[in-house]
Amino acid sequence: MLVVAMAVALVVIAAGVSLGLWAASGGDGGATGPEARPSQGRTAAAPHGTSPEDSPSPSRSYALSKAPRTIPAVREHTAARGPGWRPASGNRVVVDDPALADEGRLVAGELGLAYEGEKDDRRAGDLRLTLNEDKGANPESYVMTVRGGRVEISGPADAGVFYGTRTLKQEVHDGGTAPEGVVRDEPAKAQRGFMLDIARKNFTADWIEDRVRELGDLKFNQLGLHFSDDQGFRIESDSHPEIVSQQHLTKAQVRKIVDLAESRHITVVPEIDSPGHLGAVIDAHPDLQLRTAQGSAVQGAIDISKSESADIVDDLLNEYADLFPGGPWHLGGDEYQALVRSDPEASFPQLASAARERYGSGATVADLTTGWLNDRADTVRKHQRTPRAWNDGFFRGTSVKADKDIQVAYWTGKEIGARQPAEYLGEGRKVINYNDEFLYYVLGQPQTFVYPTGQRIYEQWTPRVLRGTTAVPERYDGQILGGSFAVWCDLADSQTQDQVAAGIRMPLRATVQKLWDPDKPELSWAEFRALADRLG
Repeated sequence: MLVVAMAVALVVIAAGVSLGLWAASGGDGGATGPEARPSQGRTAAAPHGTSPEDSPSPSRSYALSKAPRTIPAVREHTAARGPGWRPASGNRVVVDDPALADEGRLVAGELGLAYEGEKDDRRAGDLRLTLNEDKGANPESYVMTVRGGRVEISGPADAGVFYGTRTLKQEVHDGGTAPEGVVRDEPAKAQRGFMLDIARKNFTADWIEDRVRELGDLKFNQLGLHFSDDQGFRIESDSHPEIVSQQHLTKAQVRKIVDLAESRHITVVPEIDSPGHLGAVIDAHPDLQLRTAQGSAVQGAIDISKSESADIVDDLLNEYADLFPGGPWHLGGDEYQALVRSDPEASFPQLASAARERYGSGATVADLTTGWLNDRADTVRKHQRTPRAWNDGFFRGTSVKADKDIQVAYWTGKEIGARQPAEYLGEGRKVINYNDEFLYYVLGQPQTFVYPTGQRIYEQWTPRVLRGTTAVPERYDGQILGGSFAVWCDLADSQTQDQVAAGIRMPLRATVQKLWDPDKPELSWAEFRALADRLG
């Protein structure tokens, strides 16, 4: 018995020495990913949930791979030994489904590879894009396997496969290597947005297209365009050309932006704000401007007691339905100046009369305004759109309630009668986080606004921080659909387009990191900023 035990012990020791030598042997650090840099993402020691044929093949010639460093960080990486993958002349991009042709052509062009469409054979150096059968999975999820000098990116839908190509593009940026192993990744939040105020400041189509490419590479999936306000109406109109500003986007330019966005799996979300912020429309139709009992005009506010007011806004909503084919539609609803008066019914007797006529003797101006929002929601629903509105377009204590499916774009708690986020969530409403404490980049920094920093977002903000700096209870997390960083151009000439692009660069990266991965970032802010600089 003693002899047998000693023999077993010698075998165990020998195996341990062998494994130790294997782990210590290592190859070219550059060939296995960023060996000298801190890891990022969750690294598993062994394949998780993979069949043997899907598992990376270990080799004595290479060190164990490190998780890739990307923005946003990948959620999980299973380490392996192997050379990794770099794009090289003669490598192919192939797909297993024609639905992935656009993703294949795009990444092939970006990496300088040949796109060869649907192929069944497997060659050294291939990048293969595939659709899997996991129909219950998040359609934005993907699995990327780097093994034996080849890469395969698979997902349940083309969106997830696209995001896998964004990860790969960052991994191989500037001569880098995609590390051997398996990446499993998906976003925490379904809506990851950037909103741009093109009404107060004219942005060129080329500049917007550049932002679309940037957003796509960062895995954002929504671009909001606020194109109507007091200072301008910035998209060509056939139904009401008289309201369009001299500087504007043509419909052809908008279609090009929308097409580019769709190629990056980004939905363009239009916003025609009403019944406030309609100064550009009122300039062409002064008879629709809201006036007080004394005859004073109210800036930007349309008189919602007049049927012509509803007609012109509905004309525009209907006109642009074909131009913007995505699902969400932003109706605005904020800062209607009739409701900042101490006694709206006395200040605007025509609104009070219209409210009573439609909703009964006890109805108020707030009821009439809520009814306006519901009516505009009905208009966009006919085009199969999901309405959203700013949180200060929802009111407490009204007999008329905002329709349940109108999503809350929560941006502030500074309005008269401000409601805490928990009130909306407690009603079961879906909410998108636009917290002006962190996510508002307001040109010229008027009032109390200051330009947000990426570091503050990265270190202090989460999607549950909807108002100020305090998070709502975790039980509401599922009702928070995501978030959006926003550029507002209150003092339009304070910055040039190039200055805006530079100013929002790190805030955008910090925002998407927190929307993609719910956990505390593994990198310090200094490391994250250095990574962003390296990736360009």
